[in-house]
Amino acid sequence: MATPVVTKTAWKLQEIVAHASNVSSLVLGKGSGRLLATGGDDCRVNLWSINKPNCIMSLTGHTSPVESVRLNTPEELIVAGSQSGSIRVWDLEAAKILRTLMGHKANICSLDFHPYGEFVASGSQDTNIKLWDIRRKGCVFRYRGHSQAVRCLRFSPDGKWLASAADDHTVKLWDLTAGKMMSEFPGHAGPVNVVEFHPNEYLLASGSSDRTIRFWDLEKFQVVSCIEGEPGPVRSILFNPDGCCLYSGCQDSLRVYGWEPERCFDVVLVNWGKVADLAICNNQLIGVAFSQSNVSSYVVDLTRVTRTGMVAQDPVQDSLPLAQQPPLPTAPLRRIYERPSTTCSKPQRVKQNSESERRSPSSEDDRDERESRAEIQNAEDYNEIFQPKNSISRTPPRRSEPFPAPPEDDTATAKEAAKPSPAMDTQFPVPNVITSTPVPKAEPAIIPAARNEPIGLKASDFLPAVKIPQQTELVDEDAMSQIRKGHDTMCVVLTSRHKNLDTVRAMWTTGDIKTSVDSAVAINDLSVVVDLLNIVNQKASLWKLDLCTTILPQIEKLLQSKYESYVQTGCTSLKLILQRFLPLITDILAAPPSVGVDISREERLHKCRLCYKQLKSISGLVKSKSGLSGRHGSAFRELHLLMASLD
Repeated sequence: MATPVVTKTAWKLQEIVAHASNVSSLVLGKGSGRLLATGGDDCRVNLWSINKPNCIMSLTGHTSPVESVRLNTPEELIVAGSQSGSIRVWDLEAAKILRTLMGHKANICSLDFHPYGEFVASGSQDTNIKLWDIRRKGCVFRYRGHSQAVRCLRFSPDGKWLASAADDHTVKLWDLTAGKMMSEFPGHAGPVNVVEFHPNEYLLASGSSDRTIRFWDLEKFQVVSCIEGEPGPVRSILFNPDGCCLYSGCQDSLRVYGWEPERCFDVVLVNWGKVADLAICNNQLIGVAFSQSNVSSYVVDLTRVTRTGMVAQDPVQDSLPLAQQPPLPTAPLRRIYERPSTTCSKPQRVKQNSESERRSPSSEDDRDERESRAEIQNAEDYNEIFQPKNSISRTPPRRSEPFPAPPEDDTATAKEAAKPSPAMDTQFPVPNVITSTPVPKAEPAIIPAARNEPIGLKASDFLPAVKIPQQTELVDEDAMSQIRKGHDTMCVVLTSRHKNLDTVRAMWTTGDIKTSVDSAVAINDLSVVVDLLNIVNQKASLWKLDLCTTILPQIEKLLQSKYESYVQTGCTSLKLILQRFLPLITDILAAPPSVGVDISREERLHKCRLCYKQLKSISGLVKSKSGLSGRHGSAFRELHLLMASLD
């Protein structure tokens, strides 16, 4: 009898180099789940077919990095917003520029297509939201209310509402027909990164940098539930098509949530880092993530994921408590959307003549044609995906084949499958045959903080070499003597470290934090500095300006360490210093000289100059490491943004 093949629940599909420079934005086509659009710092928009290596089409015309891209549901139009505030719309089937929309004063942070009408909504760093009519090439309405950048926009399924999420910690709901704000949803403790409408009910979900997901009732305009404890900032969420659950793309994992009551149904380990967008097709969830110029795509088999929708077909459903039973499809808890058969026409009656409407259509169209091009780089894939509108069939077909799942490794366990960096195993393979001849071992550039065994440590290294091939058994005395060789040395190292920590602790108990830090630095052992910083980082009030002058040179050493735990501690300490003291340092250095003698001010000025000099030295290191992938790369990129004022 043949053994059944066990396939993986989640796997990496492919990795491509999407742009000549860094990727700044990307989006998946929600209609087919097979089309990917990327925007880059090279001012281009590239289109890709998932699981194919070559670019289908490259769209040019923008003169600054592309900050946001969005595909409409039929995947016939694409809109891209740039850092300069300009918006361009391309017709993919005609392979040409359709419209150029001007009006925002800062970079475009979010875009969305209206589900029925030919309208586009845009949110910007200038805090404004604009609704554009693609046919008339003009702004038909402007919504004001946010005080910071608008990070996400979503139209409701019936096209009557628009939800916006911003860095001001709020979610706002706008009535498109009335042209005014319906409600504001406060409650998040950090910037709100993403919002998503329930596909059927009057329900809205929002994800924030405060690591929470909130569900809002759109009839009562109040919070339904709040899910806390996400492993990191929430940047991508997606409702299941039938509305039974919500998927959250977390750091290296996919989480499945219910909201009444709030609960986590399943956690699937996926090594995708910070996933940027999600789509569902053929009972598979497609996730995409980017780092520098690379874009990676991942697949999760939803048939092997626990969802609340599965409970409805469970014969033991009646035995569950009433609160845990899923709502019946025929009797939803809230109102359902009424999807119109005609396009939304109300915004067209707003009497507002924008600058773009007063321009000459013919001259602007000619200029757009000259400045923008759609370069078809793969004609075969282009003809396959973007058929003419009068064609009978259009591919990718709506019932496309799911991606085949690779088989599970016979010897792999669940923990091995969830290792943070599978590329590390391929880069540093373990030899299959172990001989008594010493083999040079390649150690990873960064030693992970969480690991099941010491790096480069093997039991065979402690056993005596087998001199006679026929000898297969070792004498106990020989084995024990070999193991004891390094035991005394290790005991000396651990005893010395314990003594050093006792010295630092004795200083700490006196209440003089600065003296205890100075003693830890004088010991010249980074492990002691790390242990001390892990305590200080937990209480930000312990940080003082004179403490920064001592710690910053140690942080520079930690950031260059090969140990992941050292790098993490250094990043955390540097982030605290930048958030608490960088504005103070820059203000003091920029202040005019005082009149008279002020000794305390002179001392403070001297400390600020020392800190500024050390931060400038560290900024070059942070910039060079900001291109790394994974958790380290994201931490260094965040630090690089915080240190932007030093340039």
